[in-house]
Amino acid sequence: MEAEARYTYVGATVLVLVAALVAALVWLKNVGGNDFARYAIHFERQALDGLEIGADVTLRGIKVGRVADYALSDVRFNRVRVEVRVDRRTPVLSNTEAVVTRNFVTGIAGIALVTREPPGTPLTQVPDGENLPVIAEGRSDLDEITGRVNKVGDTAAAVLNNLNLLLGPDNRAAIRATIDSLHELTTGLNRRLAALDRTLERVGTGAQEVGQAAQRLGHSGERVAAVFERDGERLDRTLAEAELTLRDARHALQQLASTGSALQQQVASTGRRLETTAAGIDDQLGAAVLELRLSIESATRVIDRLRDPRAALLGPAKTQLGPGEARP
Repeated sequence: MEAEARYTYVGATVLVLVAALVAALVWLKNVGGNDFARYAIHFERQALDGLEIGADVTLRGIKVGRVADYALSDVRFNRVRVEVRVDRRTPVLSNTEAVVTRNFVTGIAGIALVTREPPGTPLTQVPDGENLPVIAEGRSDLDEITGRVNKVGDTAAAVLNNLNLLLGPDNRAAIRATIDSLHELTTGLNRRLAALDRTLERVGTGAQEVGQAAQRLGHSGERVAAVFERDGERLDRTLAEAELTLRDARHALQQLASTGSALQQQVASTGRRLETTAAGIDDQLGAAVLELRLSIESATRVIDRLRDPRAALLGPAKTQLGPGEARP
């Protein structure tokens, strides 16, 4: 009897302790649960590699909660429902988005809450088919970079494909023919440029000769100007003397007029003589040039004959005779 009573006391004590433990756990759960708010997140575009229950939920780099649970959706094949527990003091708004962050060294993933400007209203609305408010899924910078890299890769693949099509057998022949044509064109241009350089050198030489002729004409003009200047000085002195002569008497003026008429006649006669002399010199030069040309032709014929002494002494051979000519 004493042993059975002892077991009864022990069993009652164990049951009381278990009941106290359960009551303490329930109380702690209720007290701790009041400090957190639960939200659901539907991920469809972002990969959840490394995301586990208990992973951190951050806002502006500060840990504000953790991942409580996740499950695959039976409504959409690519949707994953993640339930998070967030501190009630955390401002979760209607425009808050959830982005998956990942440590590249450890591979552990977490969820970052991002709120864009301007801030919205507090998120309290529960959509149909859910029992918790749903935080919208955002788009991470890594996904954007990956998308851009994929676009660049697709563009590069398209470029390489087009390049392969461009460098096909038919196009290779056409490209080679084009390159050969360009080579011929550049060669011809080089030849033409060389000819152009020679022409420009000749033009430069001609320009130098023209410049020298212009210098000669300038010197001649200076000489003529000097002559005119001396004549002008003489004319000034003559006018001064004429003015003195006019003061003296009218007779001197008449003599001066007669002297001017005589001077004009002399100048006119001198001009006619110069023209006659120039015409004679021109005729003489023409005759001299004609005689020089005839002399050169005669010398050329003599040189041609001296090239073949036998023909000069014995006469031209039969093969050297022209049509209708006969050897004497």
